[in-house]
Amino acid sequence: MKTRLLGAAATAALLLGGGAALPAAAAPNTANELDLTLLATTDLHGRVLNWDYFSDRAYSDRAGDSVGLAKVASVVDEVRAEVGDERLLVVDNGDAIQGTPLSYYYAVQEPVQETGADHPMAAAYAAIGYDAQVVGNHEFNYGLDLLAAYEDDLGFPLLGANVLDAETGEPAFDPYTLVTKKVKGHKPVTVGILGLTTPGSAIWDKANVEGELEFRDMVDAAEEWVPKVRAAGADVVVVLSHAGTGGSSYDESIAPPENATADIAREVPGIDVMVVGHSHLDKPSEVVVNEVTGDEVLLTQPYRWGSTVSRVDLSLEKVKGDWDVADAEASAIRTAAYPESPAIVDLVADQHATTAAYVNQVVARSTEELSAVTSRYEDTAIIDFIQQVQTDAVAGSLAGTAHADLPVLSIAAPFSRTAVFPQGDVTVRDIAGLYIYDNTLQAVTMTGAQVKDYLEYSAKYYAQVPVGGTFDPEAHTAAGGTPDYNLDIIAGVEYEIDLSQPVGSRIEGLVLADGTPLADDQEVVVAVNNYRRSGGGGFPHIASAPVVYDEQKEIRQLLIDWAQERGVIDPADFADESWWLTIGGTVVG
Repeated sequence: MKTRLLGAAATAALLLGGGAALPAAAAPNTANELDLTLLATTDLHGRVLNWDYFSDRAYSDRAGDSVGLAKVASVVDEVRAEVGDERLLVVDNGDAIQGTPLSYYYAVQEPVQETGADHPMAAAYAAIGYDAQVVGNHEFNYGLDLLAAYEDDLGFPLLGANVLDAETGEPAFDPYTLVTKKVKGHKPVTVGILGLTTPGSAIWDKANVEGELEFRDMVDAAEEWVPKVRAAGADVVVVLSHAGTGGSSYDESIAPPENATADIAREVPGIDVMVVGHSHLDKPSEVVVNEVTGDEVLLTQPYRWGSTVSRVDLSLEKVKGDWDVADAEASAIRTAAYPESPAIVDLVADQHATTAAYVNQVVARSTEELSAVTSRYEDTAIIDFIQQVQTDAVAGSLAGTAHADLPVLSIAAPFSRTAVFPQGDVTVRDIAGLYIYDNTLQAVTMTGAQVKDYLEYSAKYYAQVPVGGTFDPEAHTAAGGTPDYNLDIIAGVEYEIDLSQPVGSRIEGLVLADGTPLADDQEVVVAVNNYRRSGGGGFPHIASAPVVYDEQKEIRQLLIDWAQERGVIDPADFADESWWLTIGGTVVG
């Protein structure tokens, strides 16, 4: 197979003016040639509409991208009109049901598995006419009952060849599906679509999947199932791989590699196209040479949230009477050029309105404006708010237990640079904008030495600054590409981070809140979210630490409840400056 990249402009005779698509032109194929088109999305994360529930307005970003399945629907409609339904396949690469207040609301506030309502994401996918989807790691966030209800609502296969039933050892989802296209004047062509997902779910959603599901190495599963897909009659094999390319965010001794897509392409023969996801990158075309056959495998990764749709045009030719892929071309169609589909907007209008009303509920009044804009480089009251709520929840639960007398520390990270509690009314939307993930609260025991190791690891977020140098927040944060959410701040202790020192030797003056030095053998309780506690981010000690609290309470809801019960958010109740950046002993700022 020869593979080449088309520019987006070459594939997008787009609806720039919102007009109707042109009728499909007759494809110039002979009986021995056939063209097919594959459209792919990935990592929609609960986005049906082009709407930002946190800002309560249409979504916008600096790049000018748009988001949501309503935009994607218009792309699909246009391409379907261009090539004909008999030549089109539409697939999604997972992480569909977590990520916005809309998906949260219908998983937690009015869970569809209890109400019987259609899941808004499933309804939109089904209305667009998708052929298959692979299960993403975030599909497990709300438990298996919600996932089962979502799967029932889809009306097309939800795949996962490497996700096994822990009791039987059999696949818990369909490993693959076959889609046969019948084009007039041509022998039918069968496309096999195989689904694989990152094994990291065994770590990140341990509480939901342990004892229920097991996650097999993706390469091993592909080696088993690709030949089976071919044997079942597939002329073309497409692998939906909810994984990126590169290393893992966790210790691979506790789970198979997280991002095995390129390894699959190199090591497993018989694959024509792989749809890539999970890593939220905009990479419409990449070619990997299979080491067994020497054939090229086309990798395409649409951009997250529906910002782009990958278009793969496949040219098939008959070889000894069977279809073979002679050429594949990949490009990105940016959805910003398209209007939202009125059909999809109408489909979820009531659920959208319900969610918007929910997030705009006032839960408390703030005595002053609290902003997260500087939280990545100085102690801020809005992060202390998270720490206080987590500390209160864990300490209250441990009362009367063997751990009641231990100091309680709390870990939080600056998830959003734009989060703010305005002076005056604070809404659910404001709190959700601060704590953007659906994490639950857990707590573990650690030693003082382990806490220091943990902080040293977190401090790699900062670049080194020589003594006498000046700290620049733009130049000296996010070192090595470390994201803000991997800057963990610990409350319940005081400490300095000396930026003049190398990574691993930066934490100074580590003491408990009462000023007592934190001894290496001192046992403490540490409140932490379930993602981090499960090993996400690769922080030391936390994944193996004994769990002493796990009531499956969402941290975001704990924040809302704390504020609602008091009616007032006053930093005097929780603000506590307890960590500082220094350069050679001199405090930054």
